Amino acid sequence: MARRASFAGVVAGVLGLLAGVTPATAAPQAFTVRDGVTQPVFALADAVRETVYVDIGMDLDGDGATDRVTADIIRPSTTARVPVIMDASPYYQTAGRGNEGELKTYDSAGTAVKFPLFYDNYFVPRGYAVVLVDFAGTSRSRGCLDTGGRAEVASGKSVVDWLNGRAAGYTAVTGGTPVTASWATGATGMIGKSWDGTITQGVAATGVEGLRTIVPIAAISSWYDWFRSDGVSFSGFGSPTSLASGHENANARSKCGAVRTEMTNGALSNGDVTPMWVQRDFVRNAGNVKASVFAVHGQADLNVKTLNYGQWWNALPAGTPRKLWLSQTGHVDPFDFRRAEWVDTLHRWFDRYLLDIPNGIDTEPQASIERTPDNWTQDATWPPAGTAPQTLYPTTAGALGTTAGTGSAAFTDTGRESASTWVASPDTTASGRVLFRTGALAADLRISGISTITVKASPSTTTAHLSAFLVDYGPATIRSGEGIRTLGTESCWGESRTGDDACYLDTETTSTSVNAEIISRGWADLANYGSLTTPSTLRAGSSYSMTFRLSTTDHVVRQGHRLGLVVGGTDSSQISAPSRLPKVTLDLAGTSVRLPVVGALPKASAQLTVGPVGTLAPAATGRLDG
Repeated sequence: MARRASFAGVVAGVLGLLAGVTPATAAPQAFTVRDGVTQPVFALADAVRETVYVDIGMDLDGDGATDRVTADIIRPSTTARVPVIMDASPYYQTAGRGNEGELKTYDSAGTAVKFPLFYDNYFVPRGYAVVLVDFAGTSRSRGCLDTGGRAEVASGKSVVDWLNGRAAGYTAVTGGTPVTASWATGATGMIGKSWDGTITQGVAATGVEGLRTIVPIAAISSWYDWFRSDGVSFSGFGSPTSLASGHENANARSKCGAVRTEMTNGALSNGDVTPMWVQRDFVRNAGNVKASVFAVHGQADLNVKTLNYGQWWNALPAGTPRKLWLSQTGHVDPFDFRRAEWVDTLHRWFDRYLLDIPNGIDTEPQASIERTPDNWTQDATWPPAGTAPQTLYPTTAGALGTTAGTGSAAFTDTGRESASTWVASPDTTASGRVLFRTGALAADLRISGISTITVKASPSTTTAHLSAFLVDYGPATIRSGEGIRTLGTESCWGESRTGDDACYLDTETTSTSVNAEIISRGWADLANYGSLTTPSTLRAGSSYSMTFRLSTTDHVVRQGHRLGLVVGGTDSSQISAPSRLPKVTLDLAGTSVRLPVVGALPKASAQLTVGPVGTLAPAATGRLDG
């Protein structure tokens, strides 16, 4: 990536002159800029390592003392104040971080030796501090792990406050003496993947001062949308209580029964939205965000589904500086699918928003999207200019067009079929789903954003679950599986020191050829047709209209391909089955799909021959541990 003009050696002088003093008397600067980026000028071996226990202002474990979270710090040895890159996580002593599952390690005095991931190796020599925070109730922190709740958000926010002189820090998890962050500028950037990325959004949504930027990678924006989908529960994802139990420390396991009970009671198995879920919805407070946002998500991520990044992005204040990377991967960190470009871009992003270095990254294209394996396109803004909602309708002939259909179509829910079965063999009928397709497209069709589907459905029983998919029918090469394979070779990113090397296993792209690709998915409980907080009792044979969400996508259906809409009952790869499996009849006059389309819907050409579908992109499994 091209660099901006070099201004090495003048930064400190300019800042001093602006302050009305000569460079010799100006406050020391902890960074050196050359070719538009900070340079490694501090020896990592000399870095200061310390642990501070920050008071989060609540006593969820009920031990009579306010809970403290552990902040392990590594910072350059300098008298200058430095900004902070923070990764707050529940995983530092359980699942570990990164592709290699790195854990924190400590010396005999309890000082951190190994700081997982490359952030310390790369950024500390360039004048940044790196702070790794253990969530409340995990590792060496006190309190309770409440899965997206107020203690979790406070675990990050309180450390930002401490870095800015607004919260108390101590030398011990109980007792100890006060510690201040006299070495910090207060400018903080939070980063993390999966659960770690989720807390960046939760903290940003508080509007806390000093949080200058966040980098959420495959992050949850609403915890309801990780465990549930429009009234239906995802299978295999457990509950907030069960997720927390795998990462709690001994203190939390013995003292946090009340918190676990609150989460259990709030996570109703029927999939309804409760006050507990509302508290854990960061989208509703995204208007408070003052930080810049650099979001990254894999479009094949079925762990943290893509709805999460789309609804967060849309809810941010209009003036939020932002950047977006969308890959073809599943639940994968960009360090493992676009390593060199990622390190370079992240470096320039932190330089810009934590050090105010005018390197031009804020004027570059906003979005970078992987169209085919390792081939990326750029957009000035996202969604791109000209994106607008347009509606397609299914018809009795199995077609999908711009005119409302008539008649009906029906499928029978067996509770055992899944998306891969339904999407295959589009030219044959199947009792478990209905399938509608456009003709061959005469021009490319780009869908960019969150789609919705409206169904008018009559179940034959008193319970019914629905699944819907947008499908690109046509030959393509895409990433396969999670999209990467780990190799036996290593590459190094930053400086190593004793106990903490900067070298990580390389990866390579995995790909496959397909004739059908699911580009957006959605699931719902028909009983929630009127409300996600209060389900209705369905009557067999009665008709109900329901609109539910499909996952965020940015996908180009190429000329000659066909866009498909598939509707079925229980997608057994993702959701639980209803108690009474129904036959569902769709009234096609009341059924449609609303798409965010760039430009106008292209006219469909007369026909397209589609052979056997063959390989489909495989479904990923949900587990929030990476």
